[in-house]
This record gives sequence, C-alpha cells and structure tokens, in this order.
Amino acid sequence: MDLFYQLPLVLQLLIKALLVVAVLMGLCLYGSLAERKVSAWIQGRPGPNRTAIPWIAAIPLIGRFLQRLGIFQPLADGGKFLFKEEPIPAHVRWFYFNLAPVLALIPALCTVVVVPFGEYLDAAGQRVPLILANLDLGILFLFAISSLGVYSTILAGWSSNSKYPFLSSVRASAQLVSYEVSLGLSVLPLFLIVNGPGAEGTLSLIRVVHWQAETAGGAAWFVLVAPLSAFIYLVSLFAETNRLPFDMPEGEAELVGGFHTEYGAFKFGLLMTAEYAHLFVGCGVFAVLFLGGWQPLPGVTWDKLAAWTALPLATGLLGALLALLVFLAKVLVLVFFFMWVRWTVPRFRYDQVMRIGWRNLLPLALLNLVAYAIGIAVFAS
Repeated sequence: MDLFYQLPLVLQLLIKALLVVAVLMGLCLYGSLAERKVSAWIQGRPGPNRTAIPWIAAIPLIGRFLQRLGIFQPLADGGKFLFKEEPIPAHVRWFYFNLAPVLALIPALCTVVVVPFGEYLDAAGQRVPLILANLDLGILFLFAISSLGVYSTILAGWSSNSKYPFLSSVRASAQLVSYEVSLGLSVLPLFLIVNGPGAEGTLSLIRVVHWQAETAGGAAWFVLVAPLSAFIYLVSLFAETNRLPFDMPEGEAELVGGFHTEYGAFKFGLLMTAEYAHLFVGCGVFAVLFLGGWQPLPGVTWDKLAAWTALPLATGLLGALLALLVFLAKVLVLVFFFMWVRWTVPRFRYDQVMRIGWRNLLPLALLNLVAYAIGIAVFAS
C-alpha cells in the first residue's frame, strides 16, 4: 500500500480509475446473468446452464458446477454482441442513432467517481478514503451528472425515427422530471442532520458515512434515523433506473422494446451495460446514504471490531479489503432486491406512474423535509 502511494499522483489516479471501471464493467457483465438466474429461481426454472469453455468444463466436478451456474454465459453474450452483424435501419438519423449508446454509458462512469466504497487507516492513523474524487459537493455532482443519462434515452428514441421509440423517449423525459425532484428532496433531511449546529457545511458522501459511524455508537444508520427518506429515495431510484414496476420507457407489452427497439448487436449491448451500470451505482449510493456505507452492522464499526479482537481490521490493506467487501455485499443485496421486485410486482400503468410521482411521492417528500427541518430547529434551540 505504501509503495503504491510512492507513485506519481497522475499514475495513482489512472490505476484507481482503471480498477474501478474494470470492477463496474464486470458487475454489469454478470448483472445480466444474475437477472436471468433470479428470474429463473423465482419461476422454478434452471436458467442459463449450458454455455461452457471446453478446457474448463473438462475439469472434474468444478467445471460442471461452473457450467450449471452459468458463469460462462456472459462471456458468450459479450462475444455475440461484439461480433454479430449490426444492421442499421435506413430510416434512422444515423449520427445521433450511433451517438446515443455511447452517451448512455458516460454518466454512469462519471458518477462512480464521487462514490466512496471504503476507507482504511494508514501507518500514521489517518483515515484514507477509497474514492476517486472526494468532492465537498459530492451529492450535487452525483445528481447533476446522473440526470444526464435520460438524454441518451431521448436521443435514442428520437433518432430511431419510429413511433414506438419516440413514445419511449417522451415517457422517459416525463418520468425523470416526475421523480428527480422527490429523489433530491429525500436526501436533504440527511444533510440537514449531518450539517447540524457546529458542523462544517458539506455535501460530501464520506461525511454522511462518518456521521452514521460516529453517532449513537455507530447505530445511527439513516435507514433507521430517516426511514421515510430511505423509502422515498428507494422508490425514486426504481423510477430513475427504469426498473419494474417503473420501466415506462421500455414497456415491452406496449412499446415493443421502447427506445432500443431499432438497436442490435454492440449498440444494444452498450445500452444494456449502461442500464446495469446505473443500477449498481444507484445501489452503491443508497448503501452510502442509508446503510452505513462500508460499516458492517448498526452499532458495529470496524474501529470497534479492531478494538474487540485486537486485530488490525481497519488498518492497511486488510482494512481496505474488508471495507470494500462489506460495501460490495450491501450493493449486491440491494441489486438482488431490485431484481426480485422486477419478477414479483406487475408494471404500473403510465397514468399510475405519474400519479405516484406527483400526487403521492412529491408531497410526502416535502412533508418529510419540513418535519425534519422543524425538528432540527427545535432541537438546536
């Protein structure tokens, strides 16, 4: 670890960025397998269990086990998307049609820059966060960049020059406007609490994790302190990531395939990768804001565990790995929840989605914000 920080700063940042992107792309790649396996488990089917790499499948017991798990299926899917013929309909607006899939992936790769996924204590006892860019305006940067993702959907629908993709792009823009406000309002009570009297004003996500770890013996996770904010944020996250029951931009029963109806091969793969990237980043932000980030359990922090066990659980490489593993575990549990909901809850009608956003969720978010603002003012006085 010390050897790494002896490298030039630019090289450090480049290595960190490549590692984060590689992990995120790997999660997206196997997110499609997880989606199919979860749906198969819920519906009583085996799911992907045929694709194999011959020399690995020949290994006794282990090869067959990996094949039945479907571990090799994403590799086959990726190769198919990369090498298959890519037809482009003659009626599309060619430049913007090709630009949209690329733009879809950029916001997700940019937002992960400000998401902290762990920390450790160095030799001097200083906390070193595992993050690419520790911005004081972290949550503001996150919302600003993530909201740009809808433009790729709008561009894909419009440039397809077809009625179903165009309707999908209109739905996507309306849905974003409807739930983006509630999403932002749901996190304001958190930062009102974190930036209470005597605290430094900051919108840093790391500060949110530290507050949860330092308050009430580490038991003050915001899912317990502000459960209504967590509920509003979670519902809005479903809508922002276009996941069922809020997948109005796709709506296969109504819009064929929505904005990606005319896409195929590699471009379709980019759109799907962007969708899973937004899902994983969104779940990571939820874990940071409401589930204590990389802390293992409410009331149990890595500092406490290190003191109880007399082991360096929060120090050096071991501390970084443990924090990262706990954070990834929380993200994967949340992703599983999103997939579970997809295959158990029916899709809402479009009018129901709008009604939930404007007539239910937005007033609830405003009341929640006002209640916490009054409570903090009364408590501070």
